[in-house]
Amino acid sequence: MSANSIEVSLTRWFAVQTLAGLSIVCIAIYVVTSWSFQVKQESEFERQSELVRHLIQESRNNPDGDNLRHKLDDFFSTHSEINLVLRQGDEVVYASPPRRASALWRWIPDAGQRRDSGADAMQVQLAIDIQDDRQLLMRLAWTLVGAVVLGALLVAWTGSLLVRRGLKPLQTLVQQTAATGPACPGRRIDPAPYASEIKPWVVQFNAVLDRAEQAYQQLEAFNADVAHELRTPLANLTGMVEVELTRPRSAEELQEVLVSVLEEARRLSTIVADMLFLSRADRGAVARRSGPISLAQQVCNVLEFHEALLESAGLQVVLRGDAQVGIDAGLVRRALSNLLSNASRYATPGSTIAVTIEGQSEDIWIKVGNQGEPIPPEVLPQLFKRFYRAERSRTASSEHHGLGLAIVAAIARMHGGRTCASSRAGVTEIGFSLKADTAAKAPPALAV
Repeated sequence: MSANSIEVSLTRWFAVQTLAGLSIVCIAIYVVTSWSFQVKQESEFERQSELVRHLIQESRNNPDGDNLRHKLDDFFSTHSEINLVLRQGDEVVYASPPRRASALWRWIPDAGQRRDSGADAMQVQLAIDIQDDRQLLMRLAWTLVGAVVLGALLVAWTGSLLVRRGLKPLQTLVQQTAATGPACPGRRIDPAPYASEIKPWVVQFNAVLDRAEQAYQQLEAFNADVAHELRTPLANLTGMVEVELTRPRSAEELQEVLVSVLEEARRLSTIVADMLFLSRADRGAVARRSGPISLAQQVCNVLEFHEALLESAGLQVVLRGDAQVGIDAGLVRRALSNLLSNASRYATPGSTIAVTIEGQSEDIWIKVGNQGEPIPPEVLPQLFKRFYRAERSRTASSEHHGLGLAIVAAIARMHGGRTCASSRAGVTEIGFSLKADTAAKAPPALAV
């Protein structure tokens, strides 16, 4: 079993905790017991001291010490656990034979002082045998040590069993996790049988599986779309070159072929450049923001570029609102150009395109609306996907490879914003937001 396993770690901590807890309890028991013995010994000292004092007081008026010795001999014949030594000056008046060398001695001062004579005061040295108490404390100490060790081992063993039983759901979870993956799409783990502490992990794991499967599906679709988009210009290049090589051509004819080849090569280059840009955006690239810039001015700059296209379609543009915000002007103009190009391509000829700049809290929204055929609601969430076209049969679909709105979404993310799309009452509105702290809005409408 690995030393880093939860079972080993919890078992070790159970043992340490039990060892520490039982040690504290057993030390307290030992201290209290030792203190109780000391109290008992103090009480015994007092009781025996009173008896000796009483015998000495009775023999005060008797000048002969034989009577006192006789009484003391009778007393100590039945109290072998007590030793007594009587001293008067340097002379030992009485000494009971010592029983055990382990006895604890304690002096009792002025126990036998005689008031009616000038003799030296009698000193009493009394000892009580505590060898039995010490042996009992020693046995108690070893018993408590054994209890601590055995208790710690028992708790560690039972704790290991409980931990192993408690971790069984994790083993089941490991088996269920191993049974999921790309080989079993759609399979998820039911969080209901698991404890409340594990359910959030199961829910998050299922969410990760959802995102992984979605990303896998998007990758497969993306690869197919890339292959489809690159196949057409490559086939055109190959076909034109093969046709021209079948017979001799004049310089003018070869020049026309080279121009066509160059157009297809530029289209391939545009697709590759757009894909590289989207790849950098997906890796979390952030836009470089400048000082506050007028968004309305950026819209006017883009409209000048699209002026010829708008005039050929008989379209007019109305600009509403303005905001001052720090942005990457080049990226924002690119997003605006993609939105205006998309709107002018699908707008009804002779209608008006509305560009609206509005602020909502910290988000500045730029929306481009055009009149035209409505887009089904189920199609709207797909508009910002790569290589997606609402109608592949539309005019000039071969010239637009379906990355324009995906680039708009990427630029919005690089500015901390989002995208939106709506189509109702014959008006389709697509826009993106820019994250900003403050914005100065100008409400008047401008006709361009």
